[in-house]
Amino acid sequence: MFETKRCSIHAFKESDSAEVKKLYLNHEVRKYLGGIRKEEAVEAVLDDMLHSSEDSYYWVVREKHTDYFIGLISIDPHHDGTYVEISYQFLPDWWGRGYATETVGFILRVAFTELNLSKVIAETQTANVSSRKLLERLGMKLERTTTRFGAEQAIYSIER
Repeated sequence: MFETKRCSIHAFKESDSAEVKKLYLNHEVRKYLGGIRKEEAVEAVLDDMLHSSEDSYYWVVREKHTDYFIGLISIDPHHDGTYVEISYQFLPDWWGRGYATETVGFILRVAFTELNLSKVIAETQTANVSSRKLLERLGMKLERTTTRFGAEQAIYSIER
């Protein structure tokens, strides 16, 4: 388990499933992530997370003092198969309050210091201005854009 100033971050476990499922069923959260998922698809995702390979990591973020569920951060292989990608989903009640900056930035440091990664990428729709600003605040640089999943995507990266 990790802690930041305001949050606790722990590896995803089965008892987190009901709360994590809320992310995949929330229209606002999924607006730039392909829309909400069907129940059976969410169950498959949760099962994959519980039985992930050794190069995939999933962390649940909670507010430290209340233990309220905030969101999920992951590091796993990117679609291109070359680099690993950091991804994140937070419930809308927690948006705009600095929690994503605090925790995603922390996990990026973990990626470099504890996982010994040399480069991490992130992919977000170019239309997702808030996510792009977050990545830039964290020091990630826009590498390129591409069309995938029926929308223009921005690929960001940061190196150790």
